[in-house]
Amino acid sequence: MTNKPIESQENADTQEHIQDLQRRAKELAGGELSFFESEEMPPKLREQFWERVVDYEEAEWTTPFVLLTRGGMELTAPDELDDEQLKPKLWEVIRGLALLRMFLYSTDHLSDRELYQVLWHEVLLDECPSIPIDENSAWHIDLVSSGSEEDIELYLRYYADEKIRQDWAKDFPGDAMPVHETPPYDRDRHLPARDQPEWLLPGHAS
Repeated sequence: MTNKPIESQENADTQEHIQDLQRRAKELAGGELSFFESEEMPPKLREQFWERVVDYEEAEWTTPFVLLTRGGMELTAPDELDDEQLKPKLWEVIRGLALLRMFLYSTDHLSDRELYQVLWHEVLLDECPSIPIDENSAWHIDLVSSGSEEDIELYLRYYADEKIRQDWAKDFPGDAMPVHETPPYDRDRHLPARDQPEWLLPGHAS
């Protein structure tokens, strides 16, 4: 007894679904859509990929601020919180972002108040697509990754290891290399991470 006919039909159905997803994605993108796909990618993985593309193209664009407040969180302005109130509110926001599969990196150069101000005034107002999430979802928010001179200096000073610093000095000899310093705060190692399943929304745990 063999399962090959059943498997062949499943593969055919998967390929047809992929083609439908590709057509839908192209329509949503206004006819302009280009993605690299490895020929080695299994059909089921290709199907999941194109389902993600369609989800992205169909998604409502919103902000983390809206998503968190929609979920019932009160996002008090930084200047309305004293230091005693601010720390628990900061971690409430950090955990709320993690439940949305949005994860922070490179925060150890900022005090609690400075980080909350950056989140409240900038990060929470950045638009993003509201798409279905699962254990593979992740929105990485690195606070020294903008490419600005200030962020590059912060990265090299606090976060880059010695090899990266040496490579940077070799590739960009005209750039001043800041003296390496230990970040003034110790928060990053306690932040939620994408491979921690407890940060999935209820009902989405693997």
